[in-house]
Amino acid sequence: MVVRALCDHFGDCPIADLRYVYLVGEFMTLREFVNILRSRWRVIVLCTLFVTALAAAFTAVQTPVYTATAKVYFLVNSSGASKNSGGYLLTQADLDTFAEILSAPSVVEPLRKELDLPSGAPVNVSAAISSSSTMMTFTAQDSDPTLAADMANAAGPVLAQVAPEFSQLLKASGQSIEARPVAPAQVPGTPSSPNVPRNVLLGLLAGVVLGISVAMMRNSLDTKVRSDDDVKAISDRPLLARLPLVKRARGNWMSMVDDPHGAHAEAIRRLRANMMFVDVATRRHSFAVTSSLPGEGKTTTVVNLAHATSDSGLKTLLVDADLRNPSVAQRMGLEGELGLTTVLLGAAQPSDVIQRIGQTNLYVMTAGEIPPNPSELLGSEPMQQLFERLTSEFDFVLVDTPPVIPVVDASLIQRFTGGLIMVVGAGRTRKRDLTSAVRQLETAGARIAGFAFNKDSAATSGNYYYGRYGRYGRTPEGTEATHAAGSENPAALASSLGESRRDRKGSEPRRSLLRR
Repeated sequence: MVVRALCDHFGDCPIADLRYVYLVGEFMTLREFVNILRSRWRVIVLCTLFVTALAAAFTAVQTPVYTATAKVYFLVNSSGASKNSGGYLLTQADLDTFAEILSAPSVVEPLRKELDLPSGAPVNVSAAISSSSTMMTFTAQDSDPTLAADMANAAGPVLAQVAPEFSQLLKASGQSIEARPVAPAQVPGTPSSPNVPRNVLLGLLAGVVLGISVAMMRNSLDTKVRSDDDVKAISDRPLLARLPLVKRARGNWMSMVDDPHGAHAEAIRRLRANMMFVDVATRRHSFAVTSSLPGEGKTTTVVNLAHATSDSGLKTLLVDADLRNPSVAQRMGLEGELGLTTVLLGAAQPSDVIQRIGQTNLYVMTAGEIPPNPSELLGSEPMQQLFERLTSEFDFVLVDTPPVIPVVDASLIQRFTGGLIMVVGAGRTRKRDLTSAVRQLETAGARIAGFAFNKDSAATSGNYYYGRYGRYGRTPEGTEATHAAGSENPAALASSLGESRRDRKGSEPRRSLLRR
């Protein structure tokens, strides 16, 4: 009935599909559930260790209790009875009475005297009655194992002594009750409580359950974008690439220049390839790169993407259109006084301000001086005419734009391009900020080509190995020296990379099939 009701409520019923898990009021795939456990494994481990340690500590401070059991057979002793009294047989009602008076003072006090216990000492004895005979099983518990055994063995005889006081017929007949031990209690060697293995196991299971619950709750209350599933929940646009977090990146570090065969550089090439597939549909050969807020890595991404695009043989232009906080010139070690604003004001031609990176296919137009009216310049007619000219002279144009939420510049620039690539910082971007940015772009009619999930700690960041050939994609001997020699001058380094690539190919760089 419950399954049917859920199926009626949710339509297509995934509850019978083992690939789905019903948690936190919604269905999630088993893969999503496992991903949450993997991302929150520290919380689960900490909760498990804490609860297990708590159970172990609670067990350690408990006083050990020992349990002893004795089985006794009760029968009527007719010696001393009158000749006219006849024989008396114990009934089940008599045994029930014996069990009830076992905890009465009339039994407990004689039992204390028998065991030489002080007045008021605890006596913990219980009795179980056999349904087919006049036998009773006495169970005694105490912190002293010897006392527990003595208590179980003494309970039967003491109860037999006081029993006639509670049976009028037995007392009138002059007969007595005899308790014969069937299975005397032995001194227990191990305590019955606390049960250490059971308590630790229960603590372990409770800790795992608590850890998973806390992990699921934190995941449902988490406001940060931490996986591509979070991006998919906000927009249906594709995820173009997952860029791994590079902890060693400092200053002007660029993976396509400083570590061209690393995991981050491979992810940038994957982003380039997927961008090319998107460009097949638009045929405009230009993209703007932005983010929701500053600090998500859009400039680093677009600079590396420009290097990767030029390495494919395309004559690539990188335009710094972030006229509020330009950083491409500083990132690439270029002159930034003359640039985009200079051309828009009519003080120079594009060819006067575009800088070529060594002898490579990469060209850069920096932002120039910061104007007082960036939005008006970027949305002006001269900007449109300039962009049409640039896209006709270059195979591919990439534009670094300001973040979406603070200013409207990205929405203005994307009108001149074939689409907009949004960089999302894993664990940095808030879901509400990304949602707000996407809604702003959709309201402005902007076309989001896709997302680049940046600084993803879950992405592969190790080296690639292929059989006995060592690291896959290792540079030829001497190339690393070239990189080191030019690390302080990005332009000279890019030139060295272009020359070494032509030397390895033996010809000029190949032209992409996507070139117009």
